[in-house]
Amino acid sequence: MIKKVSQHIVQEEPLVFELSSPGKRGYQLPELDVPAVDANAVLGSENVRGEISDFPEISEFEVVRHFTRLSTWNYAIDLGLYPLGSCTMKYNPRVNELVARTEGLAWAHPYQPDSLSQGCMEIVAALERALAEITGMDAVTLQPAAGAHGEFTGILMMRALLEKRGRARKKVLVPDSAHGTNPATASMVGYAVENIKSNERGMVDVEVLNRVMTEDVAGLMITNPNTVGVFEENIRKICGIIHDKGGLVYMDGANMNALVGIARPGEFGVDVMHLNLHKTFSTPHGGGGPGSGAVAVAKVLTPFLPSPRLKRDGEAWRWNYDLPDSIGRVRAYYGNFGVLVRALAYIMAHGGNGLRQATLDALLNANYLRVLLEPYYEIAYKAPSMHEAVFSDDRQAKKGVRTGDIAKRLIDYGFHPYTVSFPLIVRGALMIEPTETESKRELDLFIDAMISIAKEIEQNPELVLTAPHSTRTKRVDEVTAARKPVVRWTPKSNASQAAD
Repeated sequence: MIKKVSQHIVQEEPLVFELSSPGKRGYQLPELDVPAVDANAVLGSENVRGEISDFPEISEFEVVRHFTRLSTWNYAIDLGLYPLGSCTMKYNPRVNELVARTEGLAWAHPYQPDSLSQGCMEIVAALERALAEITGMDAVTLQPAAGAHGEFTGILMMRALLEKRGRARKKVLVPDSAHGTNPATASMVGYAVENIKSNERGMVDVEVLNRVMTEDVAGLMITNPNTVGVFEENIRKICGIIHDKGGLVYMDGANMNALVGIARPGEFGVDVMHLNLHKTFSTPHGGGGPGSGAVAVAKVLTPFLPSPRLKRDGEAWRWNYDLPDSIGRVRAYYGNFGVLVRALAYIMAHGGNGLRQATLDALLNANYLRVLLEPYYEIAYKAPSMHEAVFSDDRQAKKGVRTGDIAKRLIDYGFHPYTVSFPLIVRGALMIEPTETESKRELDLFIDAMISIAKEIEQNPELVLTAPHSTRTKRVDEVTAARKPVVRWTPKSNASQAAD
């Protein structure tokens, strides 16, 4: 029995164009009490548009009701669990939003002088200090706008250091368990990429690494915990192998949600890493908008940090541009400031013990889920799970059902699907990351749904193969949708004329 949801009260809603009736208006304006202006004379007739063809004509009430109904179709973190392993989607405390909307912060102009920006600069400095302490690194830059941008910044700094030593080298090593942006980043900075296959436990094979690490290799880009949710137990040995041959270690910190308050990458031997503030420190997910890929570095790389850097001058902060070894600016202004305010508010609200507890809760939730689902789904690797559990669809595939089918059936149970078919090194992957913000009740509902689907596959696989059943739009032809997307509405009159 489906416990999570029932049929939606609004199953379908026409397009706003289809609600249109000639002559309706959604506004009322009083008559002009000033002389009318001839727009053609003022702006030039070539710059003035007449009526917009086929623009919808509907009343105010219809507009309100239309968009309110549409809003009920959206799945949101305020409604339920996002089990997306590839990118943490968790509840962000509302107090962070309140702090970010403080007038002096929300309306601070990026061009205002340093003398009027001391509070903002103190926030940047405080967040840099906090992130350095959390990661065990020596310095932090908040300029990069996103995680991949942080990777790019980090590898640029690695290259700059190696060039200063006399040779930039040719290759970067990337394990197959690293995030997919890692090889792309290395390639963008001018390096060839050599892939390293994982061992049977889902970790970097130290013997293989020892063999491929040569003096042509600039360094290693490693994700820890990696994309199969496993902690690289040999991380110190791995860093030692790279350093012994003069290379540098870049750690993708996207999964830092599993380490905060428990382990510090700087103590592993990591030279540079980035942090996705939306994944670990409760800022809004970028979604094409403002994000932050803060980068933390060891002492050896601090001279190469992006310019400018904050510097204390007596009692005041100022921006220091006198950085001869800097890789230069990587972002306009000083980063996405509103996101930085939210991250600092989250860190300060929790404190060291609170951040550690959040990490422990994330680990507990993932392992609780793993233990209860393992009898029904094949776990990809037997090594202990960290913040996420990665299963494969091997058992279900014997009945002809794959991970994508299970995800679609999960929609019928009122849940957003998990991450499908990723990481690529796991055939038919089901990546599930519940995060620390989910309650036991919500987890139990999700586990119930997944177990129910596993049983449906055994008894009636066709039910899952044809899912979803309770949505307004049934299963779509994904290949055609990707290759021939329909991205605009065409009026019926125009469509029929085009057909003629």
